[in-house]
Amino acid sequence: MAEAYIFDAVRTPRGKGKSDGSLHSTQPLKLLTTLLVAFRERNPSLDTSMIDDVVTGCVSPVGEQGGDIARTAVLDAGYADTVAGVQLNRFCSSGLEAINIAAAHVMAGQHQMVIAGGVESMSRVPMGSDGGALFTNPDLISRHKIVPQGISADLIATKYGYTRENLDKFAADSHTKAHNAWEKGHFNKSIVTVKDNLGIPVLDRDEGIRLGTTVESLGQLKPAFEMMGEMGGLSALALQKYPELSKINYVHHAGNSSQITDGAGLLLIGSKEAGEKMGLKPRARIHSYTIVGSEPTIMLTGPAPSTEKLLKKNGMKISDIDLFEVNEAFSVVPMLYMDLLSIDPSKVNPNGGAIAMGHPLGGTGAIILGTLLDELERQNKSLGLATLCIGGGMGISTIIERI
Repeated sequence: MAEAYIFDAVRTPRGKGKSDGSLHSTQPLKLLTTLLVAFRERNPSLDTSMIDDVVTGCVSPVGEQGGDIARTAVLDAGYADTVAGVQLNRFCSSGLEAINIAAAHVMAGQHQMVIAGGVESMSRVPMGSDGGALFTNPDLISRHKIVPQGISADLIATKYGYTRENLDKFAADSHTKAHNAWEKGHFNKSIVTVKDNLGIPVLDRDEGIRLGTTVESLGQLKPAFEMMGEMGGLSALALQKYPELSKINYVHHAGNSSQITDGAGLLLIGSKEAGEKMGLKPRARIHSYTIVGSEPTIMLTGPAPSTEKLLKKNGMKISDIDLFEVNEAFSVVPMLYMDLLSIDPSKVNPNGGAIAMGHPLGGTGAIILGTLLDELERQNKSLGLATLCIGGGMGISTIIERI
């Protein structure tokens, strides 16, 4: 089996996913095109005619994000007409799933070079715009006790005993780490400024970071999911699956949950031979990856079992992994992950995460894998693992090895 190497990784800054966000006026196509163009500028020897496919994740693939935005971006970026494109949706893991699929094609010897990642413009195409039976079919919801993710996060916190102060402390630390990372230039290697059609910079830095965020300031925010859970009967529905709990403690809010954002990330992945033909130097290889399903009511617990499955498959221990990127969908997700697997917190999200910088759904998996690669190089470490929880009860994990 061939190896799949990572030759480059780029991402846009993440803009607030609201009408007053800096990227609201930028179409998602432009976000992807910006990154495709950046690959050529950063790698002058890149021959786009040798790229087989562009695989992009997108969680709400409708409107201006629909119609196979990957192929559209290929055309918009001026790549060779022979480059194909496909978009996919595995909810929040879509960007990482795209990378795993690209790697599989290369490992199987069917493709020589693939660009993979994802995009989401949540200010322009709101979350849930594509509908879906998982969220609308009454029989399915009743049988499987499907509730919104925020209630699932509060259910996890209740079941495992995480307090509001625990969660707010993690969130405040995410902002501090992200701010420090930006000040020290930790993101400089991968970040690509988004510009308008006149070439004027629109955004060159993640704009959700709030310096000075503290447990005390977060304590002023009201729980976000209490009214939804109590007035809508959704918490009662979830408790039917977990009767050992008398109630759900509402501890998550806008400040300790991932921010709605706009953004994109892409990686250039290919075989050793293809890289040599174009004079590209590999930075890492895709070591291995896996996906699991998990209980759909509590929904957000998939990262730990997916990691355990992956480590077992490779005959590895958790101590073999040098660094982790765990998507901060809600504070409780990485906190539970660290506790279940007994991971040193200093190895997890050293540059902050989605609570501080945002979670552009389809793009996040690619963004955190690129961040992981940069950090492995910065710390001179070898093995890194990226993982995300996924809607509907799933988990995904990918290990990369620095060259």
